[in-house]
Amino acid sequence: MARIIGGITTSHVPAIGGAIAKGKQDDPYWKPFFDGFVPVRQWLAEARPDVVVVVYNDHGLNFFLDKMPTFAVGAAPEYRNADEGWGIPTVPPFQGDPALSWHLIESLVAEDFDLTTCQEMAVDHAFTLPMALLWPDQQWPVRTVPVCINTVQAPLPSAARCYKLGEAIGRAVASWPGDERVLILGTGGLSHQLDGERAGFINKAFDLQFMDSMVNNPTWATQFSTHQLVEHTGTQGVELLMWLATRGALGPRVQALHSNYHIPISNTASGLMLLEPMV
Repeated sequence: MARIIGGITTSHVPAIGGAIAKGKQDDPYWKPFFDGFVPVRQWLAEARPDVVVVVYNDHGLNFFLDKMPTFAVGAAPEYRNADEGWGIPTVPPFQGDPALSWHLIESLVAEDFDLTTCQEMAVDHAFTLPMALLWPDQQWPVRTVPVCINTVQAPLPSAARCYKLGEAIGRAVASWPGDERVLILGTGGLSHQLDGERAGFINKAFDLQFMDSMVNNPTWATQFSTHQLVEHTGTQGVELLMWLATRGALGPRVQALHSNYHIPISNTASGLMLLEPMV
């Protein structure tokens, strides 16, 4: 059967794409961020995943405020990037895995998750930049399955619901008869607010406690309502929902192989974790 070999959680700030395009990886402002990915790439070279399930949030490229599904899963043979207006170069297309996508969709619907199924899907910086951080040559040696969670327009799914979605993804992968090695990639956050009276808000203490909970108490953040999460992390910090879904997919026990925390990156607290399931 297919097996989840690990989970990676990381931020997806658009400015990262600009830094990559301008070759700023060694600039003092960016170096602590980019250096954090060296051990992750080394692990990937040894782990050699076949498929990446990318748990992310769309920012208006594929979904907009007039049509905003709570959960959406891609089932396309290919996913393409497009210009979002940030000045970030577009990246090569990503190969999909329709068979595994449909298995995930059918499994999740059977567990009472109401999904939007996308047989065509554009993927934005929340998908592309983390992939480029993991594979800088942008040759994409993996197939991909996009799982999109609404963190843009109320009502948002609760933290508990997103964790349960991740658990259901884990069960779906385990029931797939293939022998694929599956990586779960959750993108977004950590604490940041880009507008309003609290623009520039970062909560380092909460971020670090949340990162610790990903290993030692994975359901810790599910105690908070959406409004409480926004209070603790800022309007856009609620993107930690993708981290929770990723963690839910990994099973009850994990070990942290690597983590990095750096502030600020374009007014955002940047977190990175590499987690491996423990039997």
